[in-house]
Amino acid sequence: MSKKWEHYIIDGYNVINSWPELIRLRGDLSEARDQLVHMLTEYGSYEKYDIIVVFDAMFTEDDEHREQLNDHMLVIYTGAGETADSCIERLSYELVRQGREVHVVTSDGAEQSVVLGAGAYRIPSLEFRKFVRRTRKNIQKEYLGKVTTPVIRMEVQDRLDADTVKKMDALRKLHH
Repeated sequence: MSKKWEHYIIDGYNVINSWPELIRLRGDLSEARDQLVHMLTEYGSYEKYDIIVVFDAMFTEDDEHREQLNDHMLVIYTGAGETADSCIERLSYELVRQGREVHVVTSDGAEQSVVLGAGAYRIPSLEFRKFVRRTRKNIQKEYLGKVTTPVIRMEVQDRLDADTVKKMDALRKLHH
């Protein structure tokens, strides 16, 4: 029997307000959300984790909105009257009851206490950033290898035959 993927539940805005590379995008929250979701999708796929990112939509009249990005990545925008915290608590209880190993990423102190009570593990947002950054480095090493730039400068004339170089040089001299 294959091991069940660990489950990570991310407090989206808590992370956006903690990670320096996302803090600078706070003026454009949709860009910050997209960046975070992209990083987490990459992280989850590589590490084989199920990830749920929860974004607060407290000031909406809409119902909860879910976007299943792939088999292991779910984005939830909470519905009217539900905070990200209460959604995360509910999900933590449900998943722990199903026998899943659940990690909740938030730096919210009250939230951390509740998820510990639910039987989940907690990871502060900045601590989690270290894991994601380490994984990104591993992905770059593994898939991109060592990228080297040529020491010598390659010029167009190095790729052309001598006759063409003479013709181009004549043209250049005409225009000077």
